[in-house]
Order: sequence, then structure tokens, then C-alpha cells
Amino acid sequence: MSPPATRSFLQHVGETLRQAWPVLISAWASMAFGVMDTAMAGHASAADLQAMSLAVSIYITIFVGLMGVIHALIPIIGQHYGGKRLLEVGRAWGQGVWLALGLSAIGAVAMLFPNVWLTLSGDVDPAVRSGVTWYLRALILALPAALVFRSIYSFGTAVSRPKIVMAINLASIGVKALFNWVFIFGKLGIPAMGAAGAGLSTALTSWFSLAAGLWIIHHDEFFRQFQPRLDRPRWTDLKELLRLGIPMGGSYLVEVCAFSFMALLIAREGMYVTGGHQITANLVALCYMLPMSVGIASASLTAQAIGARDMLRARQTGLAGLTITLAGAIVAISLVVGGRPAILAAYTDDLKVAAMAATLLQIVPYFHLCDAMQCINSYLLRAYKVAVVPLLMQIIALTGIGLIGGWWLGFGPLAGSLKPVLDVVMPGAPTGASSMWLMAVVGLALSALLQHLWYWRVVRQHARAQ
Repeated sequence: MSPPATRSFLQHVGETLRQAWPVLISAWASMAFGVMDTAMAGHASAADLQAMSLAVSIYITIFVGLMGVIHALIPIIGQHYGGKRLLEVGRAWGQGVWLALGLSAIGAVAMLFPNVWLTLSGDVDPAVRSGVTWYLRALILALPAALVFRSIYSFGTAVSRPKIVMAINLASIGVKALFNWVFIFGKLGIPAMGAAGAGLSTALTSWFSLAAGLWIIHHDEFFRQFQPRLDRPRWTDLKELLRLGIPMGGSYLVEVCAFSFMALLIAREGMYVTGGHQITANLVALCYMLPMSVGIASASLTAQAIGARDMLRARQTGLAGLTITLAGAIVAISLVVGGRPAILAAYTDDLKVAAMAATLLQIVPYFHLCDAMQCINSYLLRAYKVAVVPLLMQIIALTGIGLIGGWWLGFGPLAGSLKPVLDVVMPGAPTGASSMWLMAVVGLALSALLQHLWYWRVVRQHARAQ
């Protein structure tokens, strides 16, 4: 058996970028749904914008946690593909579909009771509460399609064919925009539904995306070699998916809970602060797509190298991913700082909402840098099927310090304690919201450091075991 061919560092960077850019375009296309919903609702009314902010926070908490479990397919399929176990690739995908359907039932139940979530937000206007309820009911229809489509996403990414999902997501933008225009504002004889209309348009678009994805993987010659199929549920395969997927989903959930519960708590400071927070959170999520896409690309390529028992290539791929992520974060921060006036104008016409958002956007450079580095390290660890320890690290850093610490210093017993620091970092920002954002940065920085140290520990262990 001949030794694996060696590659230069720049070749690994190039390979990662070739796989990352379709993932990035696909992620931005998916994010366009949220951007369109936020922007269109913001131009409809401040009440619709607040309903959108709260409803999206609830839905994203549920969806991202469940999506993280499905994404266990990426390292599993990636290692099968790297090891040339092609029929196992097709079987693993089918088991992922069963898992997605089961998880969609759990998610639907969680979305049926929005008032439980809204207890964190204090006294919410009845019109806003109604908008949240109807938005989530519409998204119950979207959840099965969205989660099964995530299995197709994982499949394509793991075998280095991310362009199929990119193409579907780009086509879905036009479908989503049309439905939003019709249902939010009431066109073509249909009554205006506001935030609820955005949810209905997402449901219809999700089923369109799933139909396109299923057609491609069953008709494309490359995917047919894996014989993708929906066998009966196999507990052995599902157990492997759950063993890796549950802590992965937990990690996703911990990350997104910072946003979700921040939005619910910040709603106490009023409609305009909530709108400003939603714009800031939406922008941060948009920036996050860059390190996430590099992380997914790096994780799939690293998993393929591990499946082929090429640990040198796995380590070099990880280093390339870390380098690209740091460089990308610097570029994204520069664009946000330089384009802040245009960003605010694109999101809202309401001067009070824009003023609140302007003060909160000052934290974005610090937040994004820490967020990017903790993201890439978590994805690289997942490539090695390491998920439990990173989850524990994130619980301590993001939940314990970031979320609970932010509440304690922003709305709890020590509210206002960070004001001297906030006057320097985020002058003019509302105390509660800015305290939570600042503590989120501290939590992300700690999470990034801990996971980076653990990643190199895992790399050394695998090098010694080879």
C-alpha cells in the first residue's frame, strides 16, 4: 500500500475554500429567509417586527437544536465516504431521514405552546402575542420538510457535493420572496397576515426545497452510486446517530439559546429595544455563516481524511480551516464597521429602532471574532466524533457565564454593574441589552479558548494511535 500523497498548506486552504464557498452561499441563501422576514415585517409595523423577533427566537431555538442532531450525518457519512464504504453512505442517509421525521414531531409539540416561552418576556402586547402564535403554527407545517432537507444537506456536504443544496436554496429565495410579498402585505386578493404570513411562506418554501432535493439525489449519477434508500429503521444506526447527534444538537442549542433567551429577556425593555436587538442579532447571524461554512467544509474534509486513516491530512485540513476562519472574521468585521449606516437603512424605516440598533451594533466586532473561533473549533472536534466534552465547555461558558451572567448583570440583582465598561464599549446602549451582549462576548471567548485547547489534545491522541 503506497503512502498517501502529501499536500502543501496552500493546497489544503484551496481545497477547503472550494468546498466552503458553496456552503456559504447556501447558508446566506437560507439566512435570506430571516432577513426578508425581518426587513418586510419591519416595514409593515413595529408590532410585526417584535412578533417576528420573538417568534423567530422560539423557532430557531427548537429548529437549530434538532438540526444539530441531524448534522451528526456529516462526520458519519464523511468517514464512510473517505473509507470507500459507499453503500453505507446511502444507508446512513436513510436512517437520518427516519431520525428527522421523529424529531419533527418533538419540535411540533414544543411550538404548540408559545405562551410558555413568552412568560420570559413579561407583559407582551396581545397583538404581538397573536402574531407569535400564528407564525409558529405555520412553521409546524414547515418543520418536517426542513429537517428532512437537512439530511440531504448533510449528505451532500459530507461527500463534497455542497453545490446541490446551494442551487436549491438560491432558487428558494425567489419562491420565499414571492410568498412573503403575497402573505405579509396581502396581495393577489389574499388578506394581509403580517408575521403569520411570513411563517406560511416559509412552510410552502420548505416543501418546495425538499421536493427538489429528493429529486436530485435519486436522479443525479454521482449520488446514485450510494443507492440512497429509506430502509426500515435500524436501531444500531439510529443509536450511532443519537450518540453523536444528541450532544451536537445540545451544542447547537446552547449556542442559539444565547440569542433566543436574550431576545425574550430584552423584550422587557420595550418594542424599540427589541427591534434594535433583532437587527443586531440578525446581522451577527449573517456574519456567522462565514465561519460556519468553513467549519462544515473543514469538518467534512477532516472526516474523510480520518475515514481514509490519513491523520496528517486531517490535521493540516484543520489548520487550514482555522486560518481561513480568522482571516474571514477580520474581513467581516471591517465590512460591518464601514457599512453600518447602509445596514440600518436596509433593515428599518423606524428612526427609534434604528437608533437602538446603532448603539448595539458597536459590540459586533468583538462578538463576531470570538463567535467565529469557537465555531470552527467545535466543527473540527465533531469531525473526530468528539461532541460531549465541547458541549460541557459550551454549557459552562455560553450558558453559565454568557446567558446567566448577562441576566444577572443586566436584569438581575446586579443590574447596572457593568455600566462603566459599557460606557466605553457600547456608549448610549440600553443597560439590559448591552449587558447581555457584553457577557455573551466573554462566554464566547472562553468557549473558543477551551475548545481550541481540547482540539489539539484530540489531534495529538489520534496521531499517537495511528
